[in-house]
Amino acid sequence: MRRRLAGGGSFSLIVRWLLGVAVCASVMGMPGFAQSGRGAISGRVTDASGAVMRAARVEVQPGGQTTFTDDQGQYTIPGLPVAEYQVTTSYVGFNSHTSSVQVAAGQTVKLDVVLKVASTTEEVIVTAERGRGEAEAIARTLESDNILQVLPVEVITSLPNTNIADALGRMPSVTLERDEGEGKYVQIRGLEPRLANVTIDGVNVPSPESGVRQIKLDVIPANLVDSVEINKTLSANQDGDAIAGQ
Repeated sequence: MRRRLAGGGSFSLIVRWLLGVAVCASVMGMPGFAQSGRGAISGRVTDASGAVMRAARVEVQPGGQTTFTDDQGQYTIPGLPVAEYQVTTSYVGFNSHTSSVQVAAGQTVKLDVVLKVASTTEEVIVTAERGRGEAEAIARTLESDNILQVLPVEVITSLPNTNIADALGRMPSVTLERDEGEGKYVQIRGLEPRLANVTIDGVNVPSPESGVRQIKLDVIPANLVDSVEINKTLSANQDGDAIAGQ
């Protein structure tokens, strides 16, 4: 009888000892961020209609930690020291969203984000140096005594112009009479092509067709011309038979 009681007492001591070890283990195994003073941020990213945003980028500053949302639009950024953070969420085609959150030790801050579609009124500005040929053409236009427009070879060859008529058709107040889609005769300020003179190096060019005054400019390749000038008003040193221009 005494042996049974003694045995029972030993068993009871062993059980108590095991329970104590388990309690110590559970205390020592508590989450690391609770002991080290760290927290986390988690949440869900959706659009204005409530649809989840997969692979949305979430960045935390300071620190620069970055993560992406999963298939359910969820994200988690663990191991953050106690501090105030700026959380920026971005997605292609949507406006970025930035929120300020305070992370506490041993806690997870929940931050759900709703992204809005980016505005379609955004502007794209492209700047570049002005080409020498184009700058020279502007200078010649400004110094001219009459209304003059100059088309240099740099501009002619930079565009898909097969002939001089197509190149002239890109200039203001100039339209083309086309034959099978290709420019042929040039109209200046809406007047008939026969009312404009065509000169090459200052020499009048007669029409190769009988009874027709206008010149077919589609026969002159665009890459053979150094520059083209359109005189919309004539000066005293020019022939006066060009009503529309020269």
